[in-house]
Amino acid sequence: MATTANTTSSNTTIPTPTSLLVGLNCRGSIHLIIGTNPLASSRCAQSLAAGALPILIAPAEAELHYALQRRIDDGEVKWERKHFEDEDLFRLGREEVGNVVDAVFVTTGPHHHPQSEHISTLCRRNRIPVNVVDAPHLCTLTLLSTYTDGPLQIGVTTNGRGCKLASRIRREVAASLPVNLGAACARLGEVRRRVQEEDANQASHQVGELDDATGQGAQFNKLVVEGGEDELRTRRMRWLSQVCEYWPLSRLASVGDADVEELFQSYPGVGRKEGPGGGAVARTGRVVLAGSGPGHPDLLTQATHKAIQSADLILADKLVPSGVLDLIPRRTPVTIARKFPGNADLAQQELLDSALDAYRQGKTVLRLKQGDPFIYGRGGEEVAFLRANGVPDDRLVVLPGITSALSAPLFADIPCTQRDVADQVLICTGTGKKGKPPSPPEFVPSRTVVFLMALHRIVGLVRELTSHLEEGQGEGDPAAAGTTGTKRTLYPLETPCAVIERASCPDQRVIRTTLRHVAEAIEAEGSRPPGLLVVGPACEALHKSERGRAWAVEEGFRGLDVGDLGVAAEQLLAVRES
Repeated sequence: MATTANTTSSNTTIPTPTSLLVGLNCRGSIHLIIGTNPLASSRCAQSLAAGALPILIAPAEAELHYALQRRIDDGEVKWERKHFEDEDLFRLGREEVGNVVDAVFVTTGPHHHPQSEHISTLCRRNRIPVNVVDAPHLCTLTLLSTYTDGPLQIGVTTNGRGCKLASRIRREVAASLPVNLGAACARLGEVRRRVQEEDANQASHQVGELDDATGQGAQFNKLVVEGGEDELRTRRMRWLSQVCEYWPLSRLASVGDADVEELFQSYPGVGRKEGPGGGAVARTGRVVLAGSGPGHPDLLTQATHKAIQSADLILADKLVPSGVLDLIPRRTPVTIARKFPGNADLAQQELLDSALDAYRQGKTVLRLKQGDPFIYGRGGEEVAFLRANGVPDDRLVVLPGITSALSAPLFADIPCTQRDVADQVLICTGTGKKGKPPSPPEFVPSRTVVFLMALHRIVGLVRELTSHLEEGQGEGDPAAAGTTGTKRTLYPLETPCAVIERASCPDQRVIRTTLRHVAEAIEAEGSRPPGLLVVGPACEALHKSERGRAWAVEEGFRGLDVGDLGVAAEQLLAVRES
């Protein structure tokens, strides 16, 4: 439930007041429900779920909703067979509060019930919370769209702007939560109670815990001095607080009774690793290079996800998608590569220096890269650099990632090795070192070629694939453009191709066309990096081009079709003509 708070101050102005979201203890409260429609039945159910006693006010001849009638027949709801009267507010309530009711819900709406505004005015005058359907201006009490899982409740309100939208947002939030999270809340709450009891109820005071609305307090990460007076009294509660704050929700949801007992057995040694003489052992640094996959966070390997959760420092490439970055715990420092045209090499060196410095401080460093580290990710260069600067192989780990070179065609319905169409795949770069064009591959009818880092120079790439350039016609080194005298087989201009951008992200886009029109299509449709180009007959294996169409654009990612990991059905591809 939410109550509206109108707070004014001579020094503070709130231009757009919102609601004060609170959780009300309604056990034993009396709620008046005015109306007989399905909404009245729903209000009765909500009151009963909160432990309140709903009283329905409606004439004896009124036609009741069947669910409402059943609750009355079962004795759950009391029916006052009469029209509403002002005195009802002051005679039907609890004796201990002078018979004043605790809340009023008008379900007939302001346009259909002539007394709605009168009831609202009367309730306001007597400080009785009131809710009138479809009339936010008459309400002092708003019911949230709620999700309940045991002791866990999540409520969403749009403050009268749209209950359907609030319901949609609530469903999206609930769908993102791991199963059994409510049970975990109950179990961790029991742990908290035991810790407080065993520590003589002093731990929460020492830690400085706050209520749900305020989050971390200034004392949350306060240093506990070894041997200090409050160390033993606070260590367990501090450890529990940080577990709740920093562990991934999926890990919290899986906490079992055995984990709880282990907590009680192991808490004295939290945060310390003892050496043979009893002193603290200096930590040894570690560097992990990991690929974040093409974009969708569910395409991370489990190994990379574990590395994200355990790293002391994360150094991420610029194109690592936001869905993956969202998985990083809030406690973990993150540096995003400052790569832009003309600064790529400096930014790369800056990350390498940061990784080496953190390693020497004994930290676990994660170099998080898009796709796979060894597929045009400069991962090999980074390994060589770290080895040359003293990082031994046993402190250096490289984790693979799903490369967009192979996954993006799949998400665009392009089978790179379709039988009788293509029997080989070639992965190329469209841009060589320091921006120079690489040597173009020759045309092989049964080959699918995937070009990474090529869309920004698509005009030059198409020219190199489809013609023998004379010296001086290329964008860089003439030899790289194929002018050495070797007559390679050229690509026909009508060769099918596809541009795939933001693969596996909600805003994925696929442009299906030919080499003749691909540059024009990109110019017309704009750029949505990161993207790649797929060339070869496989591009038409499952999607035949239509006569008269230069290109077709498909928007949206169709999802992974594994439980609830993908994007909603309404985001299926929408094909439009160009």
